[in-house]
Amino acid sequence: MDMPETIAAWHRLVEAKDPAQLDALLADDCVFLSPAVHTPQAGKETTAHYLRSALVVLGPTLAYRREWYAEDSAVLQFEATLDGPDGKKVTVDGIDMITWGQDGRITEFAVMVRPVKALHTLMELMAAELFKDA
Repeated sequence: MDMPETIAAWHRLVEAKDPAQLDALLADDCVFLSPAVHTPQAGKETTAHYLRSALVVLGPTLAYRREWYAEDSAVLQFEATLDGPDGKKVTVDGIDMITWGQDGRITEFAVMVRPVKALHTLMELMAAELFKDA
């Protein structure tokens, strides 16, 4: 299967590090499923806020390694390197599970991350980015 246009658009956004493209890519009722937050984060603005923050935290070293596609969804395996709290580098292994509607706009964006040290580091850095203007 060829790369779906929704995923091609996501890759263009990540490569350009341009969160302004999220508005056209996310459905109004989009849901973000975080590896660190139990409850789904509902709504376009909330999902965009998480994804903008992830672009800042993971974006500089984010690299997609493998991808699997279905008619209305995809799984993208990624890797990124973060600065840990002890000053040592932490490698994040994760997957983005993306689902979209008939209009091609993302309806659900779920993230899973391993190992636990990477998750803890990511949680700390994401919290700082998510709440920096609060």
